Amino acid sequence: MTLSDRPAERHRQVAGLFTDRVRGTRSWDVPSPVAGWAARDVVRHLTEWCSGFLASGAGIELPHGPSVDENPVAAWQVHCDGVQAVLDDPETAHRKLTNPHIGHMPLANAIDQFYTTDVFMHTWDLSRATGQDDRLDPDFCAQLLGQMEQMEEVLRSSGQFGTRVDVPGDADTQTRLMGFIGRDPFWSGR
Repeated sequence: MTLSDRPAERHRQVAGLFTDRVRGTRSWDVPSPVAGWAARDVVRHLTEWCSGFLASGAGIELPHGPSVDENPVAAWQVHCDGVQAVLDDPETAHRKLTNPHIGHMPLANAIDQFYTTDVFMHTWDLSRATGQDDRLDPDFCAQLLGQMEQMEEVLRSSGQFGTRVDVPGDADTQTRLMGFIGRDPFWSGR
């Protein structure tokens, strides 16, 4: 499936795949490819940081569901639906997000660039942790990798990405993207 270039639709597609992986998770305490995180922590990360990002940068309060510890499936669904509602709101086209690191940018673009791409990459983490299909859209993998490679120094200095993991020269784009963001593309959790 080719992902849309429209923020609301791309979020719907990317979050939909992540939602499928959330619903397919049988054990929330299994380790994930992110050092020190269990599967539950992948959901916790996505639901917590985005809420703060939107509240501080655009004055948007997302709805709160149960805690990730109590019910990760419901916590994700409430959060995901809240983000989608913001993106689907016609007023979002006129709103900006302000952040000291990125300045001012259209709200939908900020959600797309920072949050939706994070959901996309963390889909691999949750899929791999829980033994589900971890294939991601190859075109979007290539797009992200190309953009990130152009600003590698900035990304590495942010502390948000681990040390690049070397992959074979003939590796596919998804494998190269995972290695770039500091994941061992061959991680199996065993």
